[in-house]
Amino acid sequence: MKKQIIVIHGGDSFKNHQEFLDFLKNFEVSLDDFRPRRDWKTNLQDELGDKFDVLLPRMPNKSNAKYIEWKIWFERMLPFLNKEVILVGHSLGGMFLAKYLSENDFPKKIKQLHLVAAPHNNTGYIADFLIPKSLNRLGKQAANIYFYYSRDDGIVSIAEMEEYKKQLPTAKYIIFKNRGHLRQEKFPELVKLLKNS
Repeated sequence: MKKQIIVIHGGDSFKNHQEFLDFLKNFEVSLDDFRPRRDWKTNLQDELGDKFDVLLPRMPNKSNAKYIEWKIWFERMLPFLNKEVILVGHSLGGMFLAKYLSENDFPKKIKQLHLVAAPHNNTGYIADFLIPKSLNRLGKQAANIYFYYSRDDGIVSIAEMEEYKKQLPTAKYIIFKNRGHLRQEKFPELVKLLKNS
């Protein structure tokens, strides 16, 4: 049986519709923002090979994400999962998984949990994805938890990692110097851990 990996992508979340409209009007863009982009998430299946089944669900309304919508869509996938899974979340996707697993019992065994550039409650745009005061349930459901951050990330500060460290001190924290928001095409450190799962 193939090893299943679920990857939850990032997104943006706003307190209200006007804040979202203001973001659309004022966010700095370049021509590259309108071109198709491949990154480590879309390349992961090729990197891992045939022994893995990478699921990359398109979460609802990623530009103005709402937690309840993501929760509903995520749970629609649960009946299709194997007995053991690996969960990976990037940016808001990491925050979503942290919140979801701290508030809900996951029906499958989580072999590994990887949270990449995951915001905590100090990031201003997260609206209803706030992390609860306790992540005990998350810690009990996933024995192998990995966090990844880069010191030069202009979106999610390394200070967010410190908040997770207070709640999950036994997790493994991997820090890079110059990976930005970890949107690179390849992610060899993650691939190595996934292959060794």
